[in-house]
Amino acid sequence: MTENNRAVILVSGGMDSATAVYEAMDRGYEPYLLHTSYGQETEDKEYECAKALAEEIDAEDFLHVATEHLAAIGASSLTDDEIDVEEADPDNEDIPSSYVPFRNSNLLSMAVSYAEGNDCDAVFIGAHSEDFAGYPDCRPAFFEAFQGVIDAGTKPETEIELIAPFVEWSKTDIAERGDELGVPYELTWSCYRSEEPACGTCDSCAFRLESFQNIGETDPIEYAERPSYAESA
Repeated sequence: MTENNRAVILVSGGMDSATAVYEAMDRGYEPYLLHTSYGQETEDKEYECAKALAEEIDAEDFLHVATEHLAAIGASSLTDDEIDVEEADPDNEDIPSSYVPFRNSNLLSMAVSYAEGNDCDAVFIGAHSEDFAGYPDCRPAFFEAFQGVIDAGTKPETEIELIAPFVEWSKTDIAERGDELGVPYELTWSCYRSEEPACGTCDSCAFRLESFQNIGETDPIEYAERPSYAESA
């Protein structure tokens, strides 16, 4: 790669995407950050965190897109007030209520448009193995298929690589890598509930807390509860 390689990184405001930003920079890419508000319950906090991260790294560009169609469709506890956010249940193998129907295809489509319009070489997404256990659009096969969509649907001279660097990693692996890269996790938010501090008991909080506990570090954000989720517990 040359020093002019550019990458669009999808940033949610959470720890996985923040780590993906630092991973992209470590690989030599200039970061173009894309954050989307789509009517999720935590959109204000997520935007605040994504913006703070962009400022922290002095991102080449930060694009915030607000869209209403995913909230209008609903069918997810993240976008529909009538569906409760579930408590963490590590033994539940069903697709969780937090699944937003086909969300990643929507977000990646915007990211590819942004990348092609800015002559970027790659699009990064922070999905990982514990995601695709419950979210169909986080599976390796989905990203492989979407690469074909990119190749077929962009200009002949456009070459954009879809990179999911953590797709075979656990959340603990991500936390360990982020600690190594110096990711400012105090600027991130993972909780599915909008109130501060983070609840500590939803699926997202549970995965996050477990990852920090497994590497022997303290998660720097505040929680209403900090249950023990460590693998040795």
